[in-house]
Amino acid sequence: MPALFIGHGSPMNALADNRFTAAWRRLGAALPRPRAILVVSAHWHVPGTAVTAMARPATLHDVHGFPESLFAFRYPAPGSPELAARVRQCLAPLRVAADHDWGLDHGAWSVLAHLFPAADVPVVQLSMDSRQPAQFHYYTGRRLAVLREEGVLILASGGIVHNLGLLQPVFLDEGFDWARAFEGAVRQRLLDGDHAALVDWPGLGEAARLAVPTPEHYLPLLYLVGAQEKGEKVSFPVEGFVMGSLGMLSIAIGDL
Repeated sequence: MPALFIGHGSPMNALADNRFTAAWRRLGAALPRPRAILVVSAHWHVPGTAVTAMARPATLHDVHGFPESLFAFRYPAPGSPELAARVRQCLAPLRVAADHDWGLDHGAWSVLAHLFPAADVPVVQLSMDSRQPAQFHYYTGRRLAVLREEGVLILASGGIVHNLGLLQPVFLDEGFDWARAFEGAVRQRLLDGDHAALVDWPGLGEAARLAVPTPEHYLPLLYLVGAQEKGEKVSFPVEGFVMGSLGMLSIAIGDL
């Protein structure tokens, strides 16, 4: 099964028809149908590791200040207690809590609404332990890679460049020079298979400080590269920026 990283941008993308969401729909149509989906979202970055284990995960509206139409949106995909148990088995002896409270956050449903609009594929979310260093997240991805052989789609959702404090509406679909520089450095390391450089992203230059002011949107990428086999194909189904400092790059590993 291929694996994906999606730069999810605004939660309003759940309802939008733009070049990014159109690319996500094409990507969903090109994928082999997964048995289930394991989502690693920037928006479940908490102390500890947990996996959603309920049969019917709720649609979490973990945002504020958006139109009522967004809060009315539901993504009613089933959960998978079986996949949750398998994730816990893959990560043992790491303590992974079986969570029955979280559900699907907007890092999951804003993208899944386009990848799998019928909401008929079981979805499980895995939290990212905010206490752990980057290497932990990379090696967690490596331990989960076996799920790809079992028909599970690993979907990482975040943003390579994500600095909301520097957004400039006048830039619309352009990226600042530093944003393009950092994304370009990440893309080249992905093509080179240089996982060490991606784990140590502050070493990619001064632009890294602006592109990744906090780690939670970048860290899902490390689960993707951790699940990559050596020499495995990398492609970029869609790219671009919104308002200068919000990167929308999507990355696929494996054959589509």
